[in-house]
Amino acid sequence: MITRYALFEGTIAAGQEQAFRAAVLSELLPTWQAFPGATAVRVTFADARDDGAPEIPMILATDYPDQTALDTALASPQRLTSRAATQRVLAPFFTGRIHHHITTAHEYAL
Repeated sequence: MITRYALFEGTIAAGQEQAFRAAVLSELLPTWQAFPGATAVRVTFADARDDGAPEIPMILATDYPDQTALDTALASPQRLTSRAATQRVLAPFFTGRIHHHITTAHEYAL
């Protein structure tokens, strides 16, 4: 399994945390769920962080069965729709940058 993480590094406008979360869940989550080949989409909002850690108010994790499925999703029209919606929805709330990280899961028995 491959997971593509989007880390939203930056700040949310003061007093806008709940509006930010609501907008993400109602307007952006459906665009992320529409990516072809995605098997799971998880949105996590930060509640706390270590002293000195960068501010990352949200992390998006999208799972794909393999690299081919991820490549298909990234080349899809849904990605363009999602990017436009993300820019529009986040503009009033979020100042920062979004960076992506791709990981491969490895499971080990306890």
